[in-house]
Amino acid sequence: MKDAEILSLSVTDMVTLLSDKKLSSVEITKAYLDSIGRQQESINVYITVLYDEAIAQAEKADNARASGEATSRINGIPVAIKDNICTKGIRTTCASKMLSEFVPPYNATVVDKLIESGAVILGKTNMDEFGMGSTCQNSFFGETKNPLDVTKVPGGSSGGSAAAIASLQTPVALGSDTGGSVRLPASNCGVVGLKPTYSSVSRYGLIAFASSLDQIGVIGRNISDTAILLDEIRGYDSKDSTSSKREYRSLYSALSKKTDKKLRVGVPDECFSDYVSEDVKTAYCNAIKMLEKFGAEIIRINSIPYKQALAAYYILSSAEASSNLSRFDGVRYGYRAQNVKNTDELFIKSRSEGFGDEVKKRILLGTFVLSSGYYDDYYLRATAMKNRITSDFNCAFKNVDVIITPTSPRTALSLEHMLSCTEIYKTDMFTISPSLAGLPALSVPCGKGKDNMPIGLQIIGNYFCEETLLRAGLIIEEQNHE
Repeated sequence: MKDAEILSLSVTDMVTLLSDKKLSSVEITKAYLDSIGRQQESINVYITVLYDEAIAQAEKADNARASGEATSRINGIPVAIKDNICTKGIRTTCASKMLSEFVPPYNATVVDKLIESGAVILGKTNMDEFGMGSTCQNSFFGETKNPLDVTKVPGGSSGGSAAAIASLQTPVALGSDTGGSVRLPASNCGVVGLKPTYSSVSRYGLIAFASSLDQIGVIGRNISDTAILLDEIRGYDSKDSTSSKREYRSLYSALSKKTDKKLRVGVPDECFSDYVSEDVKTAYCNAIKMLEKFGAEIIRINSIPYKQALAAYYILSSAEASSNLSRFDGVRYGYRAQNVKNTDELFIKSRSEGFGDEVKKRILLGTFVLSSGYYDDYYLRATAMKNRITSDFNCAFKNVDVIITPTSPRTALSLEHMLSCTEIYKTDMFTISPSLAGLPALSVPCGKGKDNMPIGLQIIGNYFCEETLLRAGLIIEEQNHE
């Protein structure tokens, strides 16, 4: 089979061909490594590529399948890992100078699960530094470009993972999502991105940005591939104190079975505001019609306070970042400045040289809102808003099964955009509220804008209802392919 044919296969197709011994993991892995080699310089998807290690893992997977020891669907399937997820013996940088030489002595739990399943790790993908950004331009290792139009951003912070899938440099990938960092790049790159329910996937080994919001998510070319990868990484982990002990059934198996249940779909009024571009509104309205055609009941719901959610998110996440990143001081962890005269100068120079502008900006904001005299005015009010948003969602899900919004109010920005940081932050206006509530949310392609760039539909589900939102996503996916 030619490389181009291999790269066009879905994970489901690969699994079938591997099982029938019509294709080997080594062949698949080599095809993807060759694709990475051809495109790395032009798109800059990966920070670290594991050429030799990936081939060795593929050979091991083929041997396991030949001896009948392969029990996982993703045995022999290549996977890319966002570079804020720890990999033992493999550099994990968070796309920051501060951690540019950090080699973890342990794996994140999700990485251990993938290795135990026989997956092949291709490498570590580029990102916004420490997950702070919506464009994948805030990286010490250079910006990642959108493979659908290299003059555009792929979205962030998991831009490398989404761009890797869109450019056929991996079939599936792990990202992390704090306020939209899986869903926004999935939308910009025309792929599927899922942020699971907070606590359903272990965060052990995910380098923290905002611990109460961070969640490892999955990105794939389609709904089925995304479900297969999520099945492998969900589950309780005693190393993560927030991990849920509930049992999970296979999403992939569940989606293969038909259901007669009709969806009740919530549509918030805010999705039709002036800030949402006209082409995004058109695609959004078309998605509503697709769901209605399938028999879904469309219910207008009171708006979640999206603008207030945006403000609350940047206060809370920056406050947690200020605390989490304080350990990187040139003494305990991270980059250490040279030619310093005393400890104070060591701290200042190490952090000034080690962190990028966006990270420093958020650390300053977080330190300010936690400071004496401002804690009540900012942090406590933001916490109250988070609680209100959670309550609003709980009320909404008494009457609907899923809530749909655009993933982003606009298509991918130009690499040379002239927007202020606050305008860039607004691209997350719809993705932030489910993050604050800890809800699962999916981005699925639902059309294209006037610039021929993809538009994503965000589908939000109730806690641990990933199956329901994936079924809704399948409706959009199947009707888009008709």
